[in-house]
Amino acid sequence: MRIHKEGYKIILITFLILIVLSMLVAWLIPYIYVRYFFYLGFFIHLLWTMRFFRYPQRTVNTGVNHILSSADGTIVAIEETYEEEYFKENRLLISVFMSPFNVHINWYPFSGKVKYVKYHEGKYLVAYHPKSSELNERNSIVIEKEPGKNIMMRQIAGVMARRIISYTKEKDIAEQGEEFGIIRFGSRVDFYLPLDVDVKVKLNDKVKAQLTVIAEFKQS
Repeated sequence: MRIHKEGYKIILITFLILIVLSMLVAWLIPYIYVRYFFYLGFFIHLLWTMRFFRYPQRTVNTGVNHILSSADGTIVAIEETYEEEYFKENRLLISVFMSPFNVHINWYPFSGKVKYVKYHEGKYLVAYHPKSSELNERNSIVIEKEPGKNIMMRQIAGVMARRIISYTKEKDIAEQGEEFGIIRFGSRVDFYLPLDVDVKVKLNDKVKAQLTVIAEFKQS
């Protein structure tokens, strides 16, 4: 299993902490079966941490007009809303909620130019809270394919997340399916799309980054 580079330090720290805890259990608890119960819990926790940072190998579902999901998870919102940070107009919002069991790496939904990047500090409401996109720690990225074909992606930290990592800078050239960041431990990605896109998902659909087409741009 390939591990994401952002997980190396956390996995090592987790491993060392669990070693110390295992030594304390061996020293303080005389009952061997109780010890085994703790050891099993520690082992499961380590495996879960490693699995959280797994890096899946996928073949990108490329398409000229495809807008791919940037995250694994569940569609929790499809609605028209006013986007006030950058576009300052009504947009179609599609939200993908990532549970702690999903892959949390994020990939570009289509190829284009990065027009805008802004990180916002904030709170840590649960990622499915309606106000999380406005109040939580978040990172906004605007990509333009061509005039009129542009979207904002917003990485949003959840109640368990404490760090959004983005490798994106303004004027970067984005390639469809290329990694641009990761959010640690439970989060959400919002997509603000033009109103005339052809939506390909519905509420509660399970989506996969690099694979699932959430919408398509209209033919030029």
